[in-house]
Amino acid sequence: PDRLHVTLTNMTAKRKRVLVANDDGIFSPGIKALGLALAEVADVVVVAPDVEQSAVGHGITIRRPLRFKHTASAGFGDVPAYRVDGTPADCVVLGYHLLGKPDLVVSGINHGSNAAISVLYSGTMSGAMEAAIEGIPAIGFSLDDFSPEADFSHTVPFVQQLARQVLASGLPPRVALNVNFPARMAEPPRGIRLCRQADARYLENFESRKDPHGRPYYWLDGDFVDFDRKQDTDIWALKNNFVSVVPCTTDLTAYGSFEALRSLMQAP
Repeated sequence: PDRLHVTLTNMTAKRKRVLVANDDGIFSPGIKALGLALAEVADVVVVAPDVEQSAVGHGITIRRPLRFKHTASAGFGDVPAYRVDGTPADCVVLGYHLLGKPDLVVSGINHGSNAAISVLYSGTMSGAMEAAIEGIPAIGFSLDDFSPEADFSHTVPFVQQLARQVLASGLPPRVALNVNFPARMAEPPRGIRLCRQADARYLENFESRKDPHGRPYYWLDGDFVDFDRKQDTDIWALKNNFVSVVPCTTDLTAYGSFEALRSLMQAP
């Protein structure tokens, strides 16, 4: 741990320090685009899962030890990179404790949108939310494109702009930003919109199949449905070629339901 701590503490004193994580794994093109973009803004260190951890949510590893290995082959050049055999939240916690507290944690860039209800399942956003729990400003970045050949180049100016602004001004306590980029189009994104989370979700369906031995198994599928259709949501922004920014908090209390629920608390 003492040797690892030098990675952050010996970085340029005048520059801010950024920890980069993700859920697609350390070898994904999204995290490479993110790490290299932010290296122009701050001193960066990458701590990411050794394999894909999509849709693991906010899982943490508590029943086995974790491995933390320097990984020069990840392709980040002079940016130090480490892989962890755990979840995105594990990466943020371990990176924070072994390398020192950063000024900002960023997670992504995820292959695929994390707008609407996807934020609850997202390993990308869980890495950012773990940082928020620790009191560290955090941003989760996702691209609305699941293609293995997805083009991340149009995200770079927005990544750098948002990172600079958060490094300069911070964020409210226990808040992380859920940032989603539209897929690359003929025209560049029309700008950034501060949004709310859309009322949209997947309607799941399990397709029944049989393995070569005739035994049944089930494959999750479904259709994404937008029940909201209003113009102040993250889904609307993405459909209209805007970068959506939704502030998320660690407090899940449904304050607006208190009055409606008071009658349930009354003695019979």
